[in-house]
Amino acid sequence: MTPSPGSQARGWLWAVQGLVTLVVVVLVARSIGRNWAEFRALHADVTIKPLWIAGSALAVCASYVMHIESWRQILHGWGQRIGFGAAARTWSLANLGRYVPGKVWSVAGLVVLAQRAGVQTAPAAASAFVAQALAVGTGAAVVAAVTPHATSPLRLAAAGLAALATVGVLTWAPTARWLGRLAGTAAPLEPLRPTAVVTSATLTTLGWVTYGAAFWLLAHGLIADRALPFAVATGVFALGYILGWLALFAPGGVGVRELVFVGLLTPSLGSGGALVVSLASRVLLTAMEATAALVTLPLRHRPQESTSERS
Repeated sequence: MTPSPGSQARGWLWAVQGLVTLVVVVLVARSIGRNWAEFRALHADVTIKPLWIAGSALAVCASYVMHIESWRQILHGWGQRIGFGAAARTWSLANLGRYVPGKVWSVAGLVVLAQRAGVQTAPAAASAFVAQALAVGTGAAVVAAVTPHATSPLRLAAAGLAALATVGVLTWAPTARWLGRLAGTAAPLEPLRPTAVVTSATLTTLGWVTYGAAFWLLAHGLIADRALPFAVATGVFALGYILGWLALFAPGGVGVRELVFVGLLTPSLGSGGALVVSLASRVLLTAMEATAALVTLPLRHRPQESTSERS
């Protein structure tokens, strides 16, 4: 019996998905292994406090919840409904795309997986850009508020303006609909509700604060004889994360983020302590991202959870 074209297409799709999954798993495993080896090779005064490190991991989980709900609120602003479990699965799996060279994979993955979870094409694509813009904009605001001397005020202002412009284009009806027509979507792209932007920006800001808490807890769990102020930990982490994300040549911001961390943490922790914390943060976050993807993998969406409020 000759297989139908539809079954052949599905077979190829599963094969491609399997290959992509294998590539991502290999890249993540290599990242964890490489950073763990570098961490163990360090000759620094490290005092491991398991409870502090466990608290850091829990704070990372809290940050994930904030960012996932932030993305859901953006989708709600376009009348799209998706359950938290399905959103967590989509967000966590797409997040692993950052480890594939090139910055498009995590965004593309979020769009494709959101569509499979029942989100319309135009809101799925636009939400990915809004989420990234809000992350950069609120992150720059956090850096400016708690560590204003960490980088150039002009650079922070430029990041904030770029984020505002991106979000503004999608909240203003004429430009939002024009972009929808330009993309050739079947359904017109309606403007994003401003209330969704405010809610999402608030959640994203809280996500940066919980990331800062995780970084602060990790530092206290590894370096006993130096104190890292909470505000410094939050601002340094946000700046390093943003610059790593903006570095197009660095998968997952590898190298860039660590350079920022070491440079800004050295006054508080010393050069050895700063290097320990920066590499430990990389190991912890990579492991947590992989764990989040594995834990949420079974949380497939149910059709009744993903609906559109707008026709």
